Amino acid sequence: MHKTRGIKNNFLALEDEYSSFERSKIVILPAPYEQTVSYGGGTKFGPEAIIKASHYVEFFDEETKREISNEHGIATLEPLNFGKKKNEAALQMIHDAAGDLLSQNKFVVTLGGEHTISSATIAAHVKRYPDLSVLQFDAHSDLRVEYQGNKYSHASVMARVCEFLDPKRLVQVGIRALCKEEAEFIQANGIHTYYAHTIRTKYVGFLKFWMDDALSKLTNHVYISFDVDGFDPAIIPSTGTPEPNGLLWADVMEFLRRIGRKKKIVGFDVVELAPIKGLHYPDLTTAKLVSKILNYAL
Repeated sequence: MHKTRGIKNNFLALEDEYSSFERSKIVILPAPYEQTVSYGGGTKFGPEAIIKASHYVEFFDEETKREISNEHGIATLEPLNFGKKKNEAALQMIHDAAGDLLSQNKFVVTLGGEHTISSATIAAHVKRYPDLSVLQFDAHSDLRVEYQGNKYSHASVMARVCEFLDPKRLVQVGIRALCKEEAEFIQANGIHTYYAHTIRTKYVGFLKFWMDDALSKLTNHVYISFDVDGFDPAIIPSTGTPEPNGLLWADVMEFLRRIGRKKKIVGFDVVELAPIKGLHYPDLTTAKLVSKILNYAL
């Protein structure tokens, strides 16, 4: 039995008609896990901030002309309680929760928390969609073998993913901070990385538009892992390791729109929001991002 949240503290402040577990296709899974942040902290408060801010996001999407919540229903679960669990134990908990929801044919949206959580949700989706490809929006490649002595660091999440997913099925967008070893790993393993400075030029290779090129690297079933530091700090300053020269809202929306039209988005996570007290717009922007991805995915 899944305990869902009511109108006062669920995503979009939905009445029971559109937010009960039984009637909802979409399920919001809050995973406020934070153990390995390396600069600014506060990601454990991210899921709650996103949900609270979503109460000010309109149901109606002006672009798709839809109310996704009314069409499919969105149930919001109580946050996972990790207690003293961390690393493998915490990831197993997330994996099992996501896998259970997928077995019930739910579309799972996981809200972090630090980026570490994504390896668990991706692993659950790979079991359901063996041809899965992963689209990572991020400032950092997150491909370190380990960081600060922990292979389950947020800086190593995609290295863990590459242990069970063919690295050639990983597409990274917006990268602008990585170490030499990560760059070598990318080249040696055929990861498709679209650096921020390349995106700014619009084209890659033989003058091919980068979005078209990136789309061609994705399989039919796509999982999106969205670290909000992929955005420029002017858009999302509320994150632990902001990097200049980030992605802009319009570019991200255009790319998500193209993916939704040409591929099948089967799940996603949004991570690394570290709310700043009194600064509301990053929380609202992130809540709007969740809503937009749902509109493009479904």
